[in-house]
Amino acid sequence: MRHPALRHVADMLRKYVGVLVMDLRGHGRSSGSCTFGDREVLDVDAGVGEARRLGYQRVITIGWSMGGAAVLRHAGLAKNRTLSHELRVRHPPDAVVSVSATSRWFVRDTAPMRRIHWLAEHATGRMVARGALRVRIDPGAFVPIPASPVEVVRTIAPMPLLIVHGHRDRYFTLEHPRALAAAAGESAQMWLVPEFGHAEAGVCPGLLDRIGAHLASLAAGAGPVEAVASAPCGGAVVEAG
Repeated sequence: MRHPALRHVADMLRKYVGVLVMDLRGHGRSSGSCTFGDREVLDVDAGVGEARRLGYQRVITIGWSMGGAAVLRHAGLAKNRTLSHELRVRHPPDAVVSVSATSRWFVRDTAPMRRIHWLAEHATGRMVARGALRVRIDPGAFVPIPASPVEVVRTIAPMPLLIVHGHRDRYFTLEHPRALAAAAGESAQMWLVPEFGHAEAGVCPGLLDRIGAHLASLAAGAGPVEAVASAPCGGAVVEAG
């Protein structure tokens, strides 16, 4: 996990719960190639399975940006033990937190997303991503096109789900969290945060404590809280950045 912002997030959340952080495929020290939230559900599934193996009884997944889409899709697929690329997704979490996630694929209505599509869709772009960003992109990503987060999120209920999004997100407009929350139904909460930007690099003061308190409540098996908790409790959070 080389990204300083993600390390900061993990350190802050460890004040509240146990945290297992993974590099999704194609990132950092993980092998494989990035598929933008498709095969990454298998990485999340392995992380949840590892947390169970370590003895955690309640496991919550949290993902940021692409990781947010991955944890949403994983929760829906794992709940029904669905096959993904001929592999069964077997380890459902107890709750899900998705931060700065897209609701659908092929979003090109913001400049940052148009740049990401250039990186993904052109050989030169994939070379730039590998050299400058240390991200290995699969040229065959989205073949075939997987079910989008908004299509899968409706299957998560009654599992608790928190959707967090910033008014200042330059990648995905507020259309996305609203679409996800509407599709998820009554088991979902949505926080629209005025000062928040995009993902772990865009966090604003107080947001990580607010999320940490919510995670602590979920890990304890209690209802969601809005206040900041003062002590950690015995649960694990599998974090996908």
